[in-house]
Amino acid sequence: MSDTNNTTLKEQLTAEMKACMKAKDKQRLVVVRSLLAAIKQVEIDRQASLDDAGVLSIIDKAMKQRRDSHQQFLDADRPDLAEQEAYEMSVIQDFMPDALTEDEINSLIEEAMADSGASTMQDMGKVMGLLKPKMQGRADMGVVSQLIKAKLG
Repeated sequence: MSDTNNTTLKEQLTAEMKACMKAKDKQRLVVVRSLLAAIKQVEIDRQASLDDAGVLSIIDKAMKQRRDSHQQFLDADRPDLAEQEAYEMSVIQDFMPDALTEDEINSLIEEAMADSGASTMQDMGKVMGLLKPKMQGRADMGVVSQLIKAKLG
């Protein structure tokens, strides 16, 4: 994801949509438009404009949906549909921040556990609450949840 000129994620998506239209890249255009439509729907529902964090949460949700669908298509022996989901994930990835490394994830978990005073499974929600804004779109929260459970368990 390029952060040139401090443009917002929404502006980057809009610019990408225009570039796809000019290049007649219909396959990529469909994915970008679906992201913009999801953002617009949430903005209409909330009657407010989304900031980058809000847009990123929608992009992250779209990525998770594609990952789930991709796995279901692989399990159902539908490589044609799985390939389409994989392509869509690659397009969505272009708008997500760089992924955190395993060391960075563990460091953030340790920090959140120390900040929240977490010591038992009952503290899991506190730790996740601290981590989610820092890791949104940069780590699979399901994996993060498993790591926290292992440390608290």
